[in-house]
Amino acid sequence: MSQHRDRAELRIVVSANGPYLVYGAVPLGVDAIAPNKEGGSWSWREVCELPAKDVYALCRCGRSETKPFCDGTHAKVQFDGTETATRAGHDQQSQVVEGPALELRDAEALCAFARFCDNYGTIWGRVEHGDERSREIVKHEAEHCPSGRLVVIDRATGVALEPAFEPSIRLLEDPEKECSGPIFVRGGILVESQDGTPYERRNRVTLCRCGASENKPFCDGAHASIGFQDGLG
Repeated sequence: MSQHRDRAELRIVVSANGPYLVYGAVPLGVDAIAPNKEGGSWSWREVCELPAKDVYALCRCGRSETKPFCDGTHAKVQFDGTETATRAGHDQQSQVVEGPALELRDAEALCAFARFCDNYGTIWGRVEHGDERSREIVKHEAEHCPSGRLVVIDRATGVALEPAFEPSIRLLEDPEKECSGPIFVRGGILVESQDGTPYERRNRVTLCRCGASENKPFCDGAHASIGFQDGLG
């Protein structure tokens, strides 16, 4: 698969009360939320690329002095990284909103507070309309949701309308909220629990890196409430 290794070799291991261990030379960079003319979250702006070794450790406690990489601070501050997220898959967690052409599956617990869903009304209202403009907005907003909370299904085919991502990791910045956001994992990279159990392999997920999520290892938007900063944006 072009410049990347086989997906089977790519994985992120959640270490016990420590960092995320990334295997497979996964490309790493920084992206920021970019607004539309009304000021709402609408697209991603590339900020920079970062060096990525075959294996590297990303800070999970939010306290490293060498962010985004781990420097061992988690041990000094006695970080509690206990995993609390359900092992249920997205479909099992989701509420479903059906429209004439599209179906929206919403796993609210995965929300990373990126706010792509709130433009031109809301995605939940738009999906219930069948006009072309509403369909375009619904697809755009769901595809830009980094956490994968929102998944749109074409009701005619039953196919999920997912963006085509190469495996990569992006560290997210939120200029509007003046904070740094989660770790955006793209392209079906496996996330593995500290006990060796894999979470559902998905095209897009967001992992907590501020240390404050109550849905570890996934982001729950806590970075915004605590004003988390990584100094990368």
